[in-house]
Amino acid sequence: MFDKYISTKILPIGIATVCLYAIGFLQFSKFNELIATHRQPVDQSTYQIETNRQQASLELFKKTPAFGFDNVIADWTFLSFLQYFGDSAARKSTGYKISPEFFDVVISRDPRFIDPYLFLSTSSSLYAGQPDRSVQLMEQGLQSLSPQSDPNAYLVWLYKAIDELLFLSNNQAARRSYEQVVAWAQANGDANSQRVSAFSAKTAQFLANKPNSKSAQINAWLLVFVNAVDDNTRQRAINNIKQLGGQITFTSDGGVSVQHPKQD
Repeated sequence: MFDKYISTKILPIGIATVCLYAIGFLQFSKFNELIATHRQPVDQSTYQIETNRQQASLELFKKTPAFGFDNVIADWTFLSFLQYFGDSAARKSTGYKISPEFFDVVISRDPRFIDPYLFLSTSSSLYAGQPDRSVQLMEQGLQSLSPQSDPNAYLVWLYKAIDELLFLSNNQAARRSYEQVVAWAQANGDANSQRVSAFSAKTAQFLANKPNSKSAQINAWLLVFVNAVDDNTRQRAINNIKQLGGQITFTSDGGVSVQHPKQD
């Protein structure tokens, strides 16, 4: 029987580098918001021109020889993505549709660069509405990953499972991805990996017993909440947990716990 309550206090699935990127991203977003309040209004055509320029640059990076500097291109592309995602005024005007193009460049140039997967998969699936492309790119990246190449590579299987379950309704593919999380996370001996392994094993079991399991979906939305880098994503996760019949509680020390519905 799955634990009645799940708390983020016992499910710390983030890693230090991702946390640092998230802190930097949030600071950058606040900086962009501050600039936006003091700059002259920009019309939609200007934002569209800028988006077209960014897309053309990304297409160029897909084709340009790197001369051994693939990781530099991947780093630069990811930093450019953070600026793109954090420009709230521009995104309100033109949306997030080229998020997968950033993802494509990063995966093509440095698929072992684990940290961007969380940000780019979230933006591609949740904001750009292209979860199929997100999953395709993660599958491409996984061909170059293994528990031996990076002990945190299991996180890519986790993000893939979430996309498959929540946005593609491919529950059996999600179950297989969760099972891969278990297999790869077990190779990493740290406490966080073992907690993620146990959590993923239980979620996979939910899906094996009942493919449309609400508890499995609640678990996935809880992971979205825990890993969210912006308030909109956190609120969307909370809303979906409640719609699925889960009860979410916030504690005074900043933790969050979720109670599953009695009937799955």
